[in-house]
Amino acid sequence: MQEFPLIRVAPLALVASLFAAPVLAAPEAYVLDPSHSQILFSYNHLGFSTSYGLFSGFDGKISYDAAAPADSSVEVAFPVKSMLTGWQARFDHFMSPDFFDAADDEMVSFKSTAIEVTGEKTAKITGELTLNGVTKPVVIDAALTQAMEHPMEKKPWLGFTGATVVKRSDFNLGMFAPYVSDEVTVQISIEAMKAE
Repeated sequence: MQEFPLIRVAPLALVASLFAAPVLAAPEAYVLDPSHSQILFSYNHLGFSTSYGLFSGFDGKISYDAAAPADSSVEVAFPVKSMLTGWQARFDHFMSPDFFDAADDEMVSFKSTAIEVTGEKTAKITGELTLNGVTKPVVIDAALTQAMEHPMEKKPWLGFTGATVVKRSDFNLGMFAPYVSDEVTVQISIEAMKAE
């Protein structure tokens, strides 16, 4: 007859332990700060020089899980015509049928599909890059540069850098390769603020 009290105590102890277990933090939503987010690309021009271009002022969102970074995600999109080259004739050529033949609403987009944590503040972000109407997987080597309250905005803020290499020909943009390098180096620096 003494077994029944023991059987009753075990479920009660189990329920109590479940309530006492720590609650796992959910991912938090952040939006990119377009005034401090840039994508810089560079390529070798005929062996003579390195040419540069820039995308800036774009929108995007991050779902950030500080406790489990692999459960985070990122999405970014911007018009291809927001490209900055520093020389109007080069921009016009990039937008011509030789390259993008871009409409005003043609977008570049990236959406992460997996994150592999490689260090305390580093990760490899795999995602789908859509460029010139073609979607291909790319891997970005990313690093968290800072996560803290913004000293002026007084709200949580994140900073990240990233780098990858993209082949122009994979996106039907391979004109003049290999004389103008097929490989384009991409460097990313972004800030993101806690969403309201």
